[in-house]
Amino acid sequence: MPLDIPSIAAKLNELAPPHPIGKLQDLRAQLKKLKNLGCRPGDKIFSEQTTFERYAFHHGGRKELQYNIGYADRDKNDDLRHGVAFSFELGRNLKSIGILVPKVKFFNDFMELNVGEFADMRMWWYSNDQRSVDQQPGPISSALVTEGVFVFLGNRQPAGKIDYETILDDFDRLLALYQYVESGRATAPVPLPKAGFDFKPGLSKKVKAAKATLAEKELDLNLRHNLLQEALYRRLASQYGKDNIRAEQPSGVGTKIDIVVKTKNEYWFYEIKTALTPRACLREAIGQLLEYAFWPGSHEPTRFIVVGESPIDKDGQEYLRRLRKRFSLPIEYETIPT
Repeated sequence: MPLDIPSIAAKLNELAPPHPIGKLQDLRAQLKKLKNLGCRPGDKIFSEQTTFERYAFHHGGRKELQYNIGYADRDKNDDLRHGVAFSFELGRNLKSIGILVPKVKFFNDFMELNVGEFADMRMWWYSNDQRSVDQQPGPISSALVTEGVFVFLGNRQPAGKIDYETILDDFDRLLALYQYVESGRATAPVPLPKAGFDFKPGLSKKVKAAKATLAEKELDLNLRHNLLQEALYRRLASQYGKDNIRAEQPSGVGTKIDIVVKTKNEYWFYEIKTALTPRACLREAIGQLLEYAFWPGSHEPTRFIVVGESPIDKDGQEYLRRLRKRFSLPIEYETIPT
């Protein structure tokens, strides 16, 4: 029988001290200068005031990016979620979501640079008691920053078989994100250790279809990207062999490259865009590809390929020709129909 949330929260409090997350309240005191006010928030992650029947969030977290545990699906208790969340649900301690809006921007800033560090996690949200499908981690759409919405980033595990150390390890990994958000981006935006450019072939399964009632335009773009990525992966695998293709390749600088092809000692970087025109695809992709290739700690490829659905026109071809000639950038554009 699954444990109740208060028991789970108490066990996490008990096991937390050896972990960085065990110093969460000390960190909050430093960030908010509570010590100067003579106010100490306690030494536990969760308190009696922030622990409820179906969920718990860290003490003081109502107006913050909150550490959160709870049942993943509101109609049953099969899975326990753990991670961080923004709760835009109004209440006694949150009269307006205005205090959270700038924090969402800081969250998005951090995720733009570090999203690869949370690739094993998922994002989802609740609105009007309806749960979205799981999404890849990334920035939060402005359409979700609405009263009554709850946005979550983290993992799930069976509520009847809880691995507390996994929860605490994930909490530790999310601490840099929390600190960046709650410090008002005063901390460094890329404080996480990087895994480096380690090529391992393969394609991870992503959501390609969903029923959505929120932020449909944003969601459709994500789903479209996933469809294009799988189609491109299969095409390249048929050409070069699946052992030489990887989707979602860590760049070595905290981001992920859509697809990488390995040929002998060379690597080709593919960046997929869903914009309606090749020009827009190029505009969105080139900056990312340059960062993947040239940011300190990255691995330089021999080819950059921007991928879109529409064929490139003469102006686009001339633009790429100039980039190749003037800057010696081995950049190309390909079309991938689905």
